Amino acid sequence: MVAFVEPLAADDPQQIGGFRLHARLGAGGMGRVYLGYSPGGRPVAVKVVHPDLARDPEFMQRFRREVAAAQTVSDAYTAAVVGAGPDDTPPWLATTFVPGPPLADLVAKSGPLPEDAVWRLAGGLAEALQAIHAQGLVHRDLKPGNILIAADGPRVIDFGISRTTSGTVVTATRTAIGTPAYMSPEQAQGHPVGPASDIFSLGSVLAFAATGVAPFGGGEAFAIGFRVVHGEPDLSRVPASLRPIIDPCLAKDPGLRPALDRLIETVAAGSAAYPGVTPGKFWPDQVVAVLESGTFTPALPPPTMVPATGPATHAVHPAAPTPRPARYTPATDQAVARRRRPRWLLPAALGLAVVIAAGIAIALAVSPSPKPPSFLPGESGSVTATAAASHG
Repeated sequence: MVAFVEPLAADDPQQIGGFRLHARLGAGGMGRVYLGYSPGGRPVAVKVVHPDLARDPEFMQRFRREVAAAQTVSDAYTAAVVGAGPDDTPPWLATTFVPGPPLADLVAKSGPLPEDAVWRLAGGLAEALQAIHAQGLVHRDLKPGNILIAADGPRVIDFGISRTTSGTVVTATRTAIGTPAYMSPEQAQGHPVGPASDIFSLGSVLAFAATGVAPFGGGEAFAIGFRVVHGEPDLSRVPASLRPIIDPCLAKDPGLRPALDRLIETVAAGSAAYPGVTPGKFWPDQVVAVLESGTFTPALPPPTMVPATGPATHAVHPAAPTPRPARYTPATDQAVARRRRPRWLLPAALGLAVVIAAGIAIALAVSPSPKPPSFLPGESGSVTATAAASHG
C-alpha cells in the first residue's frame, strides 16, 4: 500500500473524524484510501466510500457488514479497526496503517517468493483465518490484493463481502461475490460457502506466491470460473516442498480440504526444514531486503500535530473545503497578540505621564484579567463537515 503514496488532491477531505489526512494510499471501486494520523500521531488507513455508492442501499449493506466484521476480528495478522462512520455522509472506516505492499504488487515487482518465505506466509495466513473463523465469519475474498506484506508478517484486510457461516449468497446488483481466480468452486457456482471456501482461496494464494501466477490462469471471469469448478490447477511450477500444503487446499470437495489446525501442523513441519529466522524478523533475509528497498519504502509525510476537532468516531463532511485548525504560533495567534499589546498608548508629552499613570492604576484595579487563548473546537478553526473511507 505504501508504494502508491500520492499527495492529497484539491477535492480530497483534509480531516475525517479525529484523523488528519496527509496523502492518498490508493483507490478502487469502493472509493479512496488515505493515510491519516490520530491526534497523538498514530498512522491509520482511512477508507472513504464514493458518494455515489453511499446512496446505494445494497452497497451500504455490504459496507456495514465489512465494518461489523472487521470490528469483531482482532489478530496479529489482521488490520484492527480504530474508528468508523458507516452511517456518516460519506461513510468511512479507519484501520491501523500497515507499512507494506499488497502481496500482488510485491510478487509483480520482485518475482515469486522463495520457499521459506511461502512457508512463513502460509503460517501467518492460517492464523489470520483462525481468528476470522473463530468469530463465525468467512472472509470470501482472500486474494493477493487483500494481503499486505509488512515487515512483521502478513495482514489480511477487506471484509467487504465476508459473511457469517449462516449467511446467504450475495447476488445483488453491483455487489461482487469474490475474485474468480481465487474463489472456491462452490463460491463460483453461487452455492453457500463455509470456512472451507477460505481454505481453497488460501491454496490459490500460496500457489500464486510461489509461482507468480494464479493456479487457474487468467482471462475472462467466466472462463476462470469454469476452470475453478471443472478444471485442475496448474501447479507444475510450485516447488515440491510446498505441494503437501497447497494440493489439499485445492480439493474440489470442501469436505476433503484440511482444517486450519491441521494446516498449521503442516506448516510447522514443513518450515522446520529451513534455518530459524533472525530474532525480531518475520521474513527471511531475502524478503526483508526487498521490503526495505526504496521500491516499497517511500517516505511518508510526517504527522502535523494539531488539536483534534472531535473524537475519532465523529465524521466530518467533505462537501465544502475543510479549514485547517489554527496552530499556536505567537506571530499569528491574535489572542496572544492582544494580550501582549499595550492597553493604552502613552502620549509623547512627558507632562501627561503622571495623569495617565494614575488613570492606568485606576483601570487595572477595576478591569478583569485578559482571557487566555482557547483551542477548543469552534474557537480556533473548528471543522463542521463529514467524510468517510473504504478500500475497494
